[in-house]
Amino acid sequence: MENRRGKNSKHSSAGSNGRDRFAPCPPPRAPRQASLIFSTPWGWMGIAASGDHVGICRIVLPQPSRLAVEGELRVKAAPRNGRPLPLASHLGPGPVSVLREARKQLVAFLKGTRRELDFPVDLSIGTPFQRRVWKAALHIPYGRVRSYKWVATRVGDQRCARAVGLALGANPVPIVIPCHRVVAHDGSLGGFSCGLKAKRRLLDLEGTLEQLSRKGGKVHKVRKSSSRRA
Repeated sequence: MENRRGKNSKHSSAGSNGRDRFAPCPPPRAPRQASLIFSTPWGWMGIAASGDHVGICRIVLPQPSRLAVEGELRVKAAPRNGRPLPLASHLGPGPVSVLREARKQLVAFLKGTRRELDFPVDLSIGTPFQRRVWKAALHIPYGRVRSYKWVATRVGDQRCARAVGLALGANPVPIVIPCHRVVAHDGSLGGFSCGLKAKRRLLDLEGTLEQLSRKGGKVHKVRKSSSRRA
C-alpha cells in the first residue's frame, strides 16, 4: 500500500508540471525553500523557490538595497521562524536551475527585452479562490489593462471585485501574475501590494500608462463572453 501511494504521488506531481505549470500542489508539513537575491536595472530583487515542487513561490520586486530584499523574503517567504532562507545549492540542481532561469527572464523583462515569462511557478500557498483570480489575471496581455470588475467576471461574479482586489494583493509572484495590469474601473490605478510607484513604472514599461492618459482613464469593458472561468 505504501509503495502504491508513493508511485501515485510522484506521478501526480509530474503530471501537474507537464500539463499546467500553475497547478496547485498540496504543501508538505515542512516546505523547503531557497532564495536568490540579484541586481537589476531597477534595483535589488529577490526570488524564492520551493524545493518540493521546484517552482518560484515568491518574487520581491526591486528595492533600493539588498538588505531590504532580504527583509522582504524573510517576512514573505519564511514567515514561520523568521530565519533567512538557505542557499539554493542546499536544495539540489532542480531549484538552482529554476532560480537562475527566473533571474534571467526577470532581468530581461525589466530591461524591456522580454515580454513573456515561462519559468515554473508554485502557487500552492494560495486558496482556491485566490488561484482562480491569479489565473484569470494571466489572460491580461502585455501592454493592456483590465478592471477589477473584469477579473471578477472571469471568476464567476462581477460583484466580488473587492474580493478580487484582496486576492491580487496576496499575489506571491508579481509580474508573472500581472496584477499590475489590473486597475480601477474609472481608469485610476487602484492598489498594488508592491506600491503604486512600482505599478506606475511597470505600466510605463509596457506603454500602458500613456494609453490610459490618452484615453482619459478608460479601461477595457467587460464582455459577456468573458464570464467563463479561467
